[in-house]
Amino acid sequence: MLPTVNFFGTQISRLILGDNSFVGHSYIPKQHPSTEMLDYWTARRCVKALFEAEDCGYNTYLAVADPFILRVIREYKNEGGRMNIIFQSYPPIDLEVNIAQMRPFKPIAVYHQGTTADIWLEEGKVEMLRERISILKDMGLPTGLATHVPEVLIRAEEENWGLDYYAVSLQNSRKYEKEASTFLTGKEKKVRFRLEDRQDMLKVIKEVPKPIIAFKIFAGGQMFYDKAETEIPGLIEQSMREVFEGIKPKDIVMVGAFQKFKNQIRENANICSKVLNAFVK
Repeated sequence: MLPTVNFFGTQISRLILGDNSFVGHSYIPKQHPSTEMLDYWTARRCVKALFEAEDCGYNTYLAVADPFILRVIREYKNEGGRMNIIFQSYPPIDLEVNIAQMRPFKPIAVYHQGTTADIWLEEGKVEMLRERISILKDMGLPTGLATHVPEVLIRAEEENWGLDYYAVSLQNSRKYEKEASTFLTGKEKKVRFRLEDRQDMLKVIKEVPKPIIAFKIFAGGQMFYDKAETEIPGLIEQSMREVFEGIKPKDIVMVGAFQKFKNQIRENANICSKVLNAFVK
């Protein structure tokens, strides 16, 4: 089973499941384009994947609150699914409406979507972002902010934006390509991540006392480009070891999965358990 950590009164697994591939967000379009992910991830297969994650020891699902995923969660819960839900806001829907859509699922936390926040800060719209954070906080839940930029994390803390935790990408997609989120453009992501950037974010994560959910630990799958299938488990273990050593003991890692060709959900859980159990020893 996966080790857990106290997250605002709820024990959650240190490895939690994300859903980028469920909604067709591919960062490896040369290998698996968005259309392939969308064709594969029917609602039924998403529900099956959630139950597989639950069976593997993940007890929390980090979900974007878009209409498709909300229906998937409803089906999963109606069939007895027990994982906790952390919601990411969905930018195309009015925030107040989106909050009303989230509430029936009794999430344990919520956070503001990252690329949109990063773009607004680049445009000097900090007050608009802070107002939206305030609206999310009115849900009465632990409220976070996602970002891909280490300086945003530092600024949010220094200016006391009232956040309880952060969800941060280890890959700074804003550093090189100023592309808007796929949520807003509807286009395939054409972002090249640079693994050397992760050290910048890991350094900041250690400095921020609040809980962190770290994602993009495999660079959106790009670290596996041109690698033999037999090499991938070792690369997963190496990345997880580096990340868990680089974050705080109370921090969490989120990974997605594409189940079409192998059971990535179980593979990630098994390797994560191995890595974290080695730390305990």
